[in-house]
Amino acid sequence: MLRIQTFDARAGGNVIYKALAHPLAAEAISRLYARFEPPVALYDPDGIADTLLALYPAAVDSLYVHDVGATGQIRGGLTALPLTAIGASGARTVLIAAFGAARIAARVAPMLPKDATVLTLDDVRLPDAMLTVGTHYLDKLNFATNFAFFRQADGLSTRLVSANYWANHGAGAVRLWLRLFGGDGRILATWEQPLPAGPGGFSIDSEQIGNRFGLAPFTGQLFIHAIGAAGHDVVKYALDTYASGDGASLSCTHDANAWPSDLYAGLPAPRPDEKVVLWLQNSHAEPIPAGTVALDRMGAGQGVTLDREVGPFATVAVDVAAFLPGLQWPAQIEVRTGQHVVRPRYEVTQNDRVRIAHVNVERDTLRPDPGIPLLPPQMGRGYILPFPILPIGRFRSVVLPTPMSTAQTNLPVRLDVFDADGTKRAEHVLGCLPRDHAVAVDLDQFGVDRGHAELVYDFRDGGQADGWLHALFRYEDRISGHAAESSFGAHIFNTAMTYRDEPQSYAGPPPGLSTRLFLKLGDRGRNSFAVLIYPASGPWHPVSSTVLQLHDGAGAPIAESAVAIACSGSAMVWPHLAFGVAAMNAAGPDGYVLVRDTTCRLFGYHGLMDTAGGFSLDHMFGF
Repeated sequence: MLRIQTFDARAGGNVIYKALAHPLAAEAISRLYARFEPPVALYDPDGIADTLLALYPAAVDSLYVHDVGATGQIRGGLTALPLTAIGASGARTVLIAAFGAARIAARVAPMLPKDATVLTLDDVRLPDAMLTVGTHYLDKLNFATNFAFFRQADGLSTRLVSANYWANHGAGAVRLWLRLFGGDGRILATWEQPLPAGPGGFSIDSEQIGNRFGLAPFTGQLFIHAIGAAGHDVVKYALDTYASGDGASLSCTHDANAWPSDLYAGLPAPRPDEKVVLWLQNSHAEPIPAGTVALDRMGAGQGVTLDREVGPFATVAVDVAAFLPGLQWPAQIEVRTGQHVVRPRYEVTQNDRVRIAHVNVERDTLRPDPGIPLLPPQMGRGYILPFPILPIGRFRSVVLPTPMSTAQTNLPVRLDVFDADGTKRAEHVLGCLPRDHAVAVDLDQFGVDRGHAELVYDFRDGGQADGWLHALFRYEDRISGHAAESSFGAHIFNTAMTYRDEPQSYAGPPPGLSTRLFLKLGDRGRNSFAVLIYPASGPWHPVSSTVLQLHDGAGAPIAESAVAIACSGSAMVWPHLAFGVAAMNAAGPDGYVLVRDTTCRLFGYHGLMDTAGGFSLDHMFGF
């Protein structure tokens, strides 16, 4: 596994990691290393040698630190020596592993070997024109980046949709720096795209990009860097995959996590009539060594490794059945990637219909929280994982609880089932499920025409909890046979009292009791929709005060429509019905709906439906 620190739950993304992993930084580091004259000494004032040498291995002979307490530590495979010893190293090249290193270089210059060439990471900085905060290189806003699965091949296209939400935080001109990598990791295209001056919507379509640059069919990844961002350093988006000739395949996934993880979970094993492919996309400029990536049945502890190397920024399709033959739905799979991969996508092919979804980060730092079973009555039902029950006449809705932490040896859970009007229709106790369980629940048995269900903790049969409760939700069209799936984790919703960092808020500290969700509009004859759920851990406002705000592609408001959702209820909304044809035409292809509520926090799922029996569904995002 790469020894890199990519994410901190308290501080967010590790800026040093994103600064070093940027594709342009990778090119610059290659040029920097070409200037090395051995022996090479590395001075590590900021403790980043592990990340630097993991991402970019180099022939470094010795490593030095100024912190007495750090001497003797192993960093980048080298034993840290006291800085006072660097003069006797005989180094011909000294690399100072720091940005803004001029003062550091001047301070240590008298200590360095005579005639040694001094290099610093300032030589690998991004161009000044790409910096949002020019006065502080390692400001997180300089690295508002993300990856997206991007394909124009095999009759399938992708379309990335989002909005310039940075404008709401005071951003001026915002533009995207974009680089498309092909399946073999080669650069296919690099370009920039300006965003609307206000909070307008935008899209990036693979078919248009392929035509613009004259590209052959490709399946690869798109690197996205937002320049000029304000208030938010994460690039959020929805990604549609659709059949290029308006065929039956259609799916949607939420934005990828912007940081790689060692473990991912929630990958479903195939049914006998399905093929499940895991798309592995190397997020770095160094190859993933053979034997690093492994797939394992959840809880089995007998992983099967990928016996081939994955090249820099390359994309590889892994057939799950070839690794784990005989494993079938509803069994689930754990994926180990060694921190080389931003959250991967998986693709299910069934009867010539294709759907794509994402796995989730499996955490290895969590431990059971003894406080959760003892939460006071003021916290009500505590952690809730809400998900829709689509109209039962057309759709089958299925839930599969998914362990999402290495410490989750059991899942003590039940299902609470609600009508759309908030009436509780059933409690279904699943018990204390073992880590390797294969229990998928068909919601048909509860007879709810449309509404939602909530996965919650239930300790009547024992078990432990850590708050990182996840599940996979699968929806099947009874007529067309098309399916869609999504996955997410639990939160505490709509209580005035707080526990740790819950209820979460989109802005400011908890409790998070407001809603700001993005809903894209339809395209190419497809209608968009959302299922908005009003989950409540305890009693809250009887009815929501929800407003659907239609914006055009420039971010200007076009129309509003009010929606009242009962507490513990839900509503299915269709922008084309809420606003009518004239308003939708005025919004244009890059228009969107902002779901706002200042009285409660809603949770939502969005998607598209077409006339060929295709539909998509994934959880919404807010900003």
